[in-house]
Amino acid sequence: MDNLFGDMLKQAKKVQEEMERAQKEFANKEYQGESGAGMVSVIMTGRHDLKKVTIDPSLLKEDKSLLEDLIAAAVNDAVRKVESDTPDPFANFASGFKMPEGFKMPF
Repeated sequence: MDNLFGDMLKQAKKVQEEMERAQKEFANKEYQGESGAGMVSVIMTGRHDLKKVTIDPSLLKEDKSLLEDLIAAAVNDAVRKVESDTPDPFANFASGFKMPEGFKMPF
């Protein structure tokens, strides 16, 4: 019986390590958001860190509020892309955690 629980703990540790690796990989992944037909673009990481903002020079002659709206729209576009790609932390848990043969849950 001790070996059974030892194997389960090893599997749980392996799943935890895989989840940590996947979270780190996702946090560093970059997403591009755009607005104004690409006149404003931003690069954001999976942790929602804004890394770069690119503004078409022609927009600098426009009204300040228009530029602010386009920047906000580009950031929101990037946020939506990050969120739609955010992995479910428990999605692969069951597939990576195999119950030993013959093990029955108490319910």
